Amino acid sequence: MTRFLTAAALGLALAVPGWASEDIADQYPQSELYSKPVEVIPHVFSAIGATAPLTYENSGHNNNLSFIVTGEGVVVVNGGASARLAKALHDEIKAVTDQPVVLVINENGQGHAMLGNSYWRDQGVDVLAHVDAVEETQANGDFILQGMQRYNRDKAEGTRIEHANLTFEDRHAIELGGVMIEVLHLGPAHDPGDIQVWIPEWEIMIAGDIAFHERMPPIFEHTCTSCWLETWEEKLEPIAPTYVIPGHGHPTNMAQVRRYTRDYLVDLRAKIGAHIDEGGDLASAYYVDQSNWAHLDTFEELATRNAGRVFEEMEWE
Repeated sequence: MTRFLTAAALGLALAVPGWASEDIADQYPQSELYSKPVEVIPHVFSAIGATAPLTYENSGHNNNLSFIVTGEGVVVVNGGASARLAKALHDEIKAVTDQPVVLVINENGQGHAMLGNSYWRDQGVDVLAHVDAVEETQANGDFILQGMQRYNRDKAEGTRIEHANLTFEDRHAIELGGVMIEVLHLGPAHDPGDIQVWIPEWEIMIAGDIAFHERMPPIFEHTCTSCWLETWEEKLEPIAPTYVIPGHGHPTNMAQVRRYTRDYLVDLRAKIGAHIDEGGDLASAYYVDQSNWAHLDTFEELATRNAGRVFEEMEWE
């Protein structure tokens, strides 16, 4: 197994960022999935989403849909952006193993994490999410569904709002087929109820949206970037996983997600902090220099918006 993991690590290090680029409409046209699931390490698979906004062309598959195969069942991480997308993932799981799906975990309350819950609940599968994520879907589920219906049109057929039927606050442990799977809420990060799935024995973390790779992280109105950094530095870094499946972008390692997530947030906050110290206003904050990150997918869509939101956060700190 060690040789396999070393080879896998080498493959991840050499992965071509363009493979998930927003310029590529679909890598797996025979499926609703944007890409076919790959085995990241033995028994852990991920269908890598497009590093692009949600579109009809990518069927809302712009995040990573992962699954863990054990001798007593399969655990899926992310319900998917629609019932049809969830079924497409299930079809791929069935091609890999005869083990049934026994649990689905929503990485947060965003549509591409939970709108596929309706499919999984119809299969009799339990869905687990953080309490804050369920609070989000209960408050805004109809709005989230309508947004998906607008871009996904006919592909939205059969999708309805189904909230996770299981919740937790800090840690939820699952022992399945001799494998310990820890579902963690390390603290505030990108979105309410962000979770991380940690498998200590295999040194792999399915990190969810605390970690981004190959694309710019979006900063929402409710995102606290200082809290995100605190969670990263005090809770995530000490775990030190060898392998990381980020919320968006190819599986990689901590150095890479640190570079494209933590380092980006630190840099943007430093630029905005200097801008505020110089008496700058919101209108000009949108144009602080983020050229170091211009190579990231979704830069054009997010850079100025992120700068404005960090300004609004930091001017009251």
